[in-house]
Amino acid sequence: MTDRRSVTTTQRWVVKIGSSLLTNDGKGLDVPAINDWVAQMAQLRQQGIELVLVSSGAVAAGLTRLGWNRRPTAIHQLQAAAAVGQMVLVQTYESAFQQYGLHAAQVLLDHDDLSSRQRYLNARSTLRTLLDLGVVPVVNENDTVVTDEIRFGDNDTLGALVANLIEADLLVILTDQAGMYDSDPRTNPDARLLPELSAEDSSLEAMAGGGGALGRGGMLTKVRAARVAARSGADTLILGGRTEQALLRARRGETLGTLLRADQEPQAARKRWIAGQLQTRGTLVLDEGAVRVLREKGRSLLPVGVKAVKGRFTRGDMVVCVGPDGQEIARGLVNYNAEEARKIIGQPTSAILPLLGYKDDEELVHRDNLVLTEGYTG
Repeated sequence: MTDRRSVTTTQRWVVKIGSSLLTNDGKGLDVPAINDWVAQMAQLRQQGIELVLVSSGAVAAGLTRLGWNRRPTAIHQLQAAAAVGQMVLVQTYESAFQQYGLHAAQVLLDHDDLSSRQRYLNARSTLRTLLDLGVVPVVNENDTVVTDEIRFGDNDTLGALVANLIEADLLVILTDQAGMYDSDPRTNPDARLLPELSAEDSSLEAMAGGGGALGRGGMLTKVRAARVAARSGADTLILGGRTEQALLRARRGETLGTLLRADQEPQAARKRWIAGQLQTRGTLVLDEGAVRVLREKGRSLLPVGVKAVKGRFTRGDMVVCVGPDGQEIARGLVNYNAEEARKIIGQPTSAILPLLGYKDDEELVHRDNLVLTEGYTG
């Protein structure tokens, strides 16, 4: 029997509910199911657990309200559906939480809110203030204005980033499956439910499947989300949303769903923000010596260890660091723009001033602004 005592001691949860659950597989908002989840969350609040709800379903709810039978491909139509559906979602949640004397708050985020350091801190302060006030924030991606180039990709990822943002203990992903299986249970009747693994287990990708027609996320996105959540020390519980009293039973320590353990200590807040960035502006190609220094010694990246610069970026932008084989090693905030970086790479620190006529920093990327890619520790 898997020991779930760790879940019973958690105090701050992010609960993500997917489109297929919320819309009853495309038949409109499943209001009875939403009321049931809210009733469980109200009991969790009474037990002292702080909750942030990450809710999908705006586009799907909008499609139903507008009478559209299939998801359109035109971005403006999707955004219109999101605008209509968001109203439906907000009204439903507000009515449900009011039955228990709880206030809900709508929080719409886009990529810029989490890629800008200032806006990241503002979002964090707002969410934590809402939690201090006993309010349940209902978070969704701002589908009305984002485009595919700047979106999070799915609300599993958003849920994980919110877990990082508020330093949650647990990310709970409610899905239409009982948990994660070693193969697709829809095609393999002998598929086995996996009760617990490390979020870093290398076999997880091979066992994860694709997404459904309504949502963008599948089991693979949940695995990746668990790894993002693990950066701040949060475990991830993939739980069957249609399982009776699933949230409350999980809180009591019952072995439901699949627990993906963080198995690492939380990173500093600044590094957690850096690790969560989805947009990068350029690439630095490192030599083998620099790769070893970053992986084994946790030092800053100096110009002498860089062989090539790709892309256009300015000071403070996010760049990816890759080894000679092209494998991503780390990412961080760069101290010089792309043109300046090209002039000083391969050179010792003493050459920066003669080459540029000034020297702001000795490092291309300081270790405090550098995070190793998943699978490596600094």
